[in-house]
Amino acid sequence: MSTIMKEYPKVSIITVNYNQAQVTCDFLQSLKEVTYPNYEVIVVDNASPTEDPAPIVNNYPEIIFIKSEKNLGFAGGNNLGVRKSTGEYLLFINNDTEVEPDFLEPMIEKFQEDENIGMMSPKIRFHHTPDTIQYAGYTPMNPFTMRQHLIGFRKVDNGQFDDPGFTYSIHGAAMMVPRKVIEEVGMMTEVFFLYYEEHDWCARVKKAGYKVYYQPKSLVFHKESISTGKESPLKIYYISRNRIVYARRNSKGWILLFNLIYLTLITVPKNTLKYLLATRFDLLRSFYKAMFWNVYHYKGIHDNPAL
Repeated sequence: MSTIMKEYPKVSIITVNYNQAQVTCDFLQSLKEVTYPNYEVIVVDNASPTEDPAPIVNNYPEIIFIKSEKNLGFAGGNNLGVRKSTGEYLLFINNDTEVEPDFLEPMIEKFQEDENIGMMSPKIRFHHTPDTIQYAGYTPMNPFTMRQHLIGFRKVDNGQFDDPGFTYSIHGAAMMVPRKVIEEVGMMTEVFFLYYEEHDWCARVKKAGYKVYYQPKSLVFHKESISTGKESPLKIYYISRNRIVYARRNSKGWILLFNLIYLTLITVPKNTLKYLLATRFDLLRSFYKAMFWNVYHYKGIHDNPAL
């Protein structure tokens, strides 16, 4: 460990469980090997409807377990964990991940080295193909289409993405944020429920003057989309809905006008044809439901819950 790290500030590791007790237990088991000496683990059960989360507590009694009375979504579930946390740094990490034993030290060390860093994500590889990258940073988001791309996505990791540095956005599967930043900008907004909330939060953190960092010296393996499915109606609904919500929250003036024109005149006919040709009428219904949600919802779009 570098001499830069003079102490081991407490890290709160927060994860959300939803009908995935065994998956969460696998994640917690990987944490058993973590070499960092000062951390707490908080598991929030997001009102799992059909699977008893009791095995999580029974097998890992040392964790802090929170049972939500209703499903609060990704942001709401994590925010419950934030309110119970005591760490100086908070790591938000998906329950469908497994970690390398030494993954915390490089992130904490970099935070201590540069106090202007407001968010950080590790390198993320796919769990099912552990030599293949999912995240090695993000390209900038196109201000008109609200699209961006994962750097290194689906490329075999030969060390070509091992240079740490600043990046456009973090990855919601594993992101660390200092408590002082959350106290300043607030927690994740809960209007999104699923998808885009981490990018929205990142935009707020950057507006507050902080930088976003990619730390490849830390490594996490992600099973990806276990909760929602790779192309489920639920996923299509929230991604489509929240792409517009993100634009409404983060664009202004003529750029926002262009966003809305593009998303309605280009995206709607394109996806309509796509789902019709694939005879995926379930996805088509979810897509249109997402579009109409934005027509009828105005209140609460710009709310940001405080810590």
